[in-house]
Amino acid sequence: MGRIFGGYAMTLDSISVTNSSLTAVILISWIKGSSFWLNCFAAVLFALGMFLTVRKSAKRTDALDRVIAFGPFFFGWPLAVFGAQHIAFLSDVVKGVPAWMPGHLFWAVFVGIALIAAALSMTTGILAEMAGLGAGVMLLLFVLMIYVPNLIENPRDLAVTQLLRDLSMSGGALALAGALAKNGGWRGFGWIAVIGRYFFAAGILDFGVENFLHPEYAPVVPQPDLMMPAWIPAHMVYAWLTGAILVVCGVAMLLNWRTRLAGVVVGIALFALLIFFYLPMEVVHPSIEISGELDQLAQALGMSGAALLVAGSAKIR
Repeated sequence: MGRIFGGYAMTLDSISVTNSSLTAVILISWIKGSSFWLNCFAAVLFALGMFLTVRKSAKRTDALDRVIAFGPFFFGWPLAVFGAQHIAFLSDVVKGVPAWMPGHLFWAVFVGIALIAAALSMTTGILAEMAGLGAGVMLLLFVLMIYVPNLIENPRDLAVTQLLRDLSMSGGALALAGALAKNGGWRGFGWIAVIGRYFFAAGILDFGVENFLHPEYAPVVPQPDLMMPAWIPAHMVYAWLTGAILVVCGVAMLLNWRTRLAGVVVGIALFALLIFFYLPMEVVHPSIEISGELDQLAQALGMSGAALLVAGSAKIR
């Protein structure tokens, strides 16, 4: 039997669903209330990934191959951070789902879980080609469904850069999928890596130019809401050196000239920026929020990983 509350009929089944939903909201709010658990999740996954990746890297004899071995983990760990943010900041993420799509809550949760699953797959190497393809397509859909409409509606300064950020990450994931396909059972899909290389190269070329034009913003992917901290010296050196590396290596990748070396150079350069720039920012002002310091650190590591994934697919034609 149902009872009437405020003019609405409510059955025992609906009460059960409501209680479950209330429990989920309370759990999410508890996690959101402290950065401790999200940082613990990120730290544990980072330690696991480093352990597995160092073992894999040690088995390779070529110096560049040893560096390239870190690509899947460097790319995957940020996806897990972004996925955890989807859950911890669910109410904010839901607002980013296109208005015309039904089931905003479902898609926000689904994407979060999918990102974490892809990260674990890439880190462990289990079905990594499927994870790479799925992540690459998902990020490309973000570009087409969110960033392109935003660019058309509001073509402000750096709007293209924000679009190319996800496109370049999509390129890294597709490069991984194409490289593994070429070496595995999907030999006919090796061309995916070539598309991934073009996506990534186009992105870092734009980032390089913007680093020259906006040295006041934090390096790698310039954003108006992330200024260069005053306590970090030699702002122009960071910006211009980063810009020069990205432009030169981006051109090399577009021309497919020494792509392997160019990818490793970009990967190492971005990882160095992470250590000397973004990591101190996170230590000085820890934040797990979307567009916060941890988010920016993860973005820099993801771009470094994408560069190494492109380098690992360099032999794909």
